Amino acid sequence: MRDDEATGTAARRRMTTRELATWRALIDTTDDLRKLMGAQLARESNLSPADYQVLLALSETEGTRLRSSELAASIDWERSRLSHHLGRMERRGLIRRDECATDNRGSEISLTDDGARIFRAATAPHLRAIKQHFGDALTPEQFDALADILRALREHLQPQPVTTHTGKEEA
Repeated sequence: MRDDEATGTAARRRMTTRELATWRALIDTTDDLRKLMGAQLARESNLSPADYQVLLALSETEGTRLRSSELAASIDWERSRLSHHLGRMERRGLIRRDECATDNRGSEISLTDDGARIFRAATAPHLRAIKQHFGDALTPEQFDALADILRALREHLQPQPVTTHTGKEEA
């Protein structure tokens, strides 16, 4: 059987009730984890999950500074959403927005000393919560199986190169 025939058959097959229930369990469980972790993060550090995501991205960047467009791309947010959120974070002293030296339309976002301190203080309790609510629920074998599943999903979701009529591959 050719690859395109196998793919076509898989694409036409309907999902079973069990497969759909598994999908729903994945969605519900990740939502529950996200809510639980977000509430605990806010309670213990006064940071929202969105604050933490921005601070994490900045802290992992050399110089703890990124152009706003690069930050938006790195955390997969719309630029307008990021702009509004950065305004709130700036008012709280977590980040600073400066004009971009190379592009007067953009800004550079940097982590302030207070933002770095608050982020560091939030990280240990957040990692403990991840262990408590996620890590402690799984055996090493389940972690291995989950890693395999996530790898397969990531590979499946990656755009496949398409061969054009000229014979060239495009993403």
